[in-house]
Amino acid sequence: MGKKAATSPRLRRLKKPTGSPPPIGVGGGGGGSPPNSNNNGIVVKGKKKTGGARLWMKMDQTGRHELVELDKNAIIRRASIPARDLRILGPVFSQSSNILAREKAMVVNLEFIKAIVTAEEVLLLDPLRKEVLPFVDQLRQQLPCKSPLHGAGHEDEQDIETRVSTGRQWLPVPEATEGLQCELPFEFQVLEIALEVVCTYLDSSVADLETNAYPVLDELARNVSTKNLEHVRSLKSNLTRLLARVQKVRDEIEHLLDDNEDMAHLYLTRKWIQNQQSESLLGALASNSIVTASPHLRRLGSARSGSMVTSNFQDDDDVEDLEMLLEAYFMQLDGTRNKILSVREYIGDTEDYVNIQLDNQRNELIQLQLTLTIASFAVAVETLIAGWHYSSLYIAFPACLRICQMEEAAWFISPSHYPI
Repeated sequence: MGKKAATSPRLRRLKKPTGSPPPIGVGGGGGGSPPNSNNNGIVVKGKKKTGGARLWMKMDQTGRHELVELDKNAIIRRASIPARDLRILGPVFSQSSNILAREKAMVVNLEFIKAIVTAEEVLLLDPLRKEVLPFVDQLRQQLPCKSPLHGAGHEDEQDIETRVSTGRQWLPVPEATEGLQCELPFEFQVLEIALEVVCTYLDSSVADLETNAYPVLDELARNVSTKNLEHVRSLKSNLTRLLARVQKVRDEIEHLLDDNEDMAHLYLTRKWIQNQQSESLLGALASNSIVTASPHLRRLGSARSGSMVTSNFQDDDDVEDLEMLLEAYFMQLDGTRNKILSVREYIGDTEDYVNIQLDNQRNELIQLQLTLTIASFAVAVETLIAGWHYSSLYIAFPACLRICQMEEAAWFISPSHYPI
């Protein structure tokens, strides 16, 4: 019992980085470091690119990262994920948002961030994209100093083996000291950074939308023209697309918050520690079974082993830390969504105001048309009356002329005109 167990291979690999990591460089190590260097810069492995291989960035808990070209089969073997999960990270689902929990990995597809996170490392797709670079910078700045297993090589091996993950706190078993508090597990740190970068990007997009929207809408309210209407149409299209993007991320987080089982499956570090402790326990039991012991010692060992297993698995359903993390960004996304809805409501109010103006102008045109119609009708009636009088005069004048002619002829023919 007093003999120390061998140090875990995983813990031997976790060494504290020296200095700040250099910036990312395209096609080689960061900050002028040569390829295949051993510092903390990005290392590009000199492998020949095979068909279907894509550029990935691999970063472990210590912050050491490198650019590698991996194909689908290599990713599947490395992360133990099904092939369909890689399709989610492909261009077909580029506009979707998914956070999937697998046995040994977490698949993250949030906007432009497409990553596969395990308990020990993160694989980031297309790390040299302009939108992804802020996420890479945040990873390089925060992971080396926040990893809960960072610097574990300087701790006593017995202390390391007695720690039990409880989410945000890594508490030792009753034999060790209590009250030790560390940061979130590695996978939640990566998820938190991804959500922070995505939410910041969406907030910035909404701020730009608001900056461009209100002057355009005010100009449309002052002057309804084809140019202003075209600007508003483009603005509404951008608003609809942005609202859909925010809604997808928000719905994915809401889906996780509604299912505690899915959130429990995202605790990759806890599952990894449980697997390691189970293997160590099985190895210890196998070695103890060879040595003959008294029944009392066997019962004591069985009781101690049962208490260890119970302490390891008693917090499997504890998802409070992840729930708090997701709720914070859910509220932030909900606020971003409310900003977009406010802009859309302002657009609707402006459209109503413009419609009222157009209705008023339409009423004025109808009134003018009615006035012109009445005037035209009056002119037509006057013309009709004048024409009727003219036609009556034209008919009566020839009749009077004929009567006069007949009277004159009768005067000449009458005998009274001759003298007696």
